[in-house]
Amino acid sequence: MKITSSPKITAPLDPAFQPAVLAHRNYVAAAEQSGDAMPLVIGLEREGGLVSRFETVVRTDADAETLRHVERIVKFLLWSRGGWKLFIGGPKIVGEFIRRTYSARGARKFDCEMMEIAYGKKFQVVITTPGKVPGNREMQVAAGGHLKGCRIGFDLGASDYKVSAVIDGKAVFTEEAPWDPKSQPNPEYHYHHVSAALHRAAAHLPRVDAIGGSSAGIIVDNEIRVASLLRAIPKKDFPKAAKIFKRIQREWNLPVVVMNDGDVTALAGALSLRKKGMLGLAMGSSEAAGFMDKKGRILGWLNELAFAPVDYNPEAAADEWSGDRGVGVLYFSQQAVNKLLPAAGISLPDGMGLPERLKEVQGLMAKGDGRAAKIYETIGVYLGYAMAHYANFYDFNDALILGRVTTGVGGDIVLDKAHEVLKMEFPEAASKIVLHVPDEKSRRVGQAVAAASLPEAGK
Repeated sequence: MKITSSPKITAPLDPAFQPAVLAHRNYVAAAEQSGDAMPLVIGLEREGGLVSRFETVVRTDADAETLRHVERIVKFLLWSRGGWKLFIGGPKIVGEFIRRTYSARGARKFDCEMMEIAYGKKFQVVITTPGKVPGNREMQVAAGGHLKGCRIGFDLGASDYKVSAVIDGKAVFTEEAPWDPKSQPNPEYHYHHVSAALHRAAAHLPRVDAIGGSSAGIIVDNEIRVASLLRAIPKKDFPKAAKIFKRIQREWNLPVVVMNDGDVTALAGALSLRKKGMLGLAMGSSEAAGFMDKKGRILGWLNELAFAPVDYNPEAAADEWSGDRGVGVLYFSQQAVNKLLPAAGISLPDGMGLPERLKEVQGLMAKGDGRAAKIYETIGVYLGYAMAHYANFYDFNDALILGRVTTGVGGDIVLDKAHEVLKMEFPEAASKIVLHVPDEKSRRVGQAVAAASLPEAGK
């Protein structure tokens, strides 16, 4: 069974783009019509016995298309939900294939290792029947939205960090500064930058009641488990670097809550729009994502969609870290812009960094350069199809899109093209999903302000 996924709208600079959402939709439809379909239930257990389930159908013959379909779903679920124990409730042959693939010797060795680091347990695949996959068990605590008092919020990215001093929900001081954490082997570099920024913000407040933070990477219980920000830290020094936020909490003796930057993006959208059921997507040095459900809860999912597949083209560019092809970071970040430069006919010096390359493209866009416009159109096509795919895994009506890639005229092109894709290819989703962008200032510093609302003062 060969499932096609040709899009109605072609990505201008990437005509071989095969949207994951179309392959997913077409496979499920074909399986249901074949008369040879059975339920497939995937469960993921993470910290504290929390469990997320996903239900679909597969063909029982477990052909190559079926195995590819399930493997890509598992990959998406691992990086959206997270977990150290994976339940495959379905055909045994499918479960055995996933167990081989997601193992220390399998093609997805990277993913297994990252989950083990994130959750501190050996990664397991449990092959079972659909009815024996554990039920959903999600966090029940609403996070963020605490606006009263004098607070400091910070947001740590790969190329810059931001800090805000906030009084009763209003920023009275905001600062954005460059840094280079990815190449620094000394954890004191990271600590001193964050600590100094907090003190600069505190100088603009009569007192400090709480500190909230947003950071790239996987964060569990205020500890960094996996983060590109700490990529250069030697293994022996990583435990010290990972506890930077707990060190700050001890020194300030205040409530401190730090969450994944994507989740704070979703929180920022929920606060600014006064809505729930919010998916946040930040296109910066990487792709950061977050989710607030329709009950106003941030569920503690990983939401590391930088590693989640959005393109099923077998020849798609490979992510340098995970080695996998077609994953989000190469479609919704500075890396996406860089990837598209050759096809756009734009040549930049080899030694130029990604932030500088983005600035060059933004400069060309401001001058009306059609080559730069094609880059943004292509990312817009990516985004439209990805939003429809994300809706298969997240229950949301509103999405907040921000980050450096969305700044300026190019960002408007990205959103316009995404809307066009949704309306033409997914009219039902287009009628439910609203894409939002903050104003220019909020695009750059809004997450720091939202992060300040994470802790409940006095707790």
